[in-house]
Amino acid sequence: MHHLGRFFALFVLLAGAVALPASDAVDGRTKKGLNLAAKAAKKLYLGTATNSEEWNDTTYYSILEDNAEFGQITAANVMKWFDTEPEPGVFTFQDGDVIANFVKKTGKKLRGHNCVWHNQLPDWVVNGTFTAPELAFVVERHCFELVHHYRGQVWDVINESLNDDGTFRSDIFYDTLNSTYIPIALRAARRADPHAKLYINDYNIEGTGAKATALKNLVKSLKRQGVPIDGVGIQSHLTVGQVPTTLRQNMEEFVALGIEVAITELDIRLLNTTANEEGLARQKADYETVISACNAVEKCVGVTLWDFTDKFSWIPTTPPNEGYPCPWDENYVKKPAYEGIIQGFQ
Repeated sequence: MHHLGRFFALFVLLAGAVALPASDAVDGRTKKGLNLAAKAAKKLYLGTATNSEEWNDTTYYSILEDNAEFGQITAANVMKWFDTEPEPGVFTFQDGDVIANFVKKTGKKLRGHNCVWHNQLPDWVVNGTFTAPELAFVVERHCFELVHHYRGQVWDVINESLNDDGTFRSDIFYDTLNSTYIPIALRAARRADPHAKLYINDYNIEGTGAKATALKNLVKSLKRQGVPIDGVGIQSHLTVGQVPTTLRQNMEEFVALGIEVAITELDIRLLNTTANEEGLARQKADYETVISACNAVEKCVGVTLWDFTDKFSWIPTTPPNEGYPCPWDENYVKKPAYEGIIQGFQ
């Protein structure tokens, strides 16, 4: 019996030694990652924008597919109008499907980006001589087909519709339809997918001010009209040392309208400085500030980086000397900003 008891004790000890690492591997307790930090803070995700051409870089791809780092993907370009409807009524989803299939394979969330934007439009839209009813039909058809093809997602239906002073941006849509193109697009998206989350996405609305106020008034107006609007995307292309102090207050004011918010295109560039120790420390602090603001607002549902490595950032590292905006440098070394994000979620 004595020997059997010792054998049993040894068996339990060994079983525990084997089982513990396995359970850790399953639930992620021993692993660190940006998405894990976001989920631990009860957010839905931390994600990134991507272009599939970048996937040929195997280091990039291995980081991108890691669900500990990223739980959500935004197609940076290939779901925009110029790619999805290059000719009137001719829809080409092949490029977008590459992103969507990757998302499905890896079990991440997909953010559709975007239905209506003044930029990256095909010539037939930009140079079209539409009557108001004709363009209304074009907008309705495009939004319906796009959202219907990628059902079950979150969508930036309207992108960058406002000027910095809060007036509506002059473009083919506003100049032809006035602001009515916004409810037309949102209603078409809702018909296409009753379960999609529908957003208006914009920049320079991170802090309180004329543009943020105008967007709040637009949301109120849409809600009064019964137009579907579920959230506001706060892009957050920011500069080190210039992060608004009213981030949290501003998010809370949006949420008070009965919608959710998300940080949708986060990067924080260095300005007139190199990526030296001081600049990187300030960048880390600013990333932490932004993430902390979202973390403090329950209905700030998640954060998306506008790509995660300086190697593929849209921001130049040549004159006018703006750059190095991402948490990973061009060699995939994590910068202090990475820890800033982790700390912001704590």
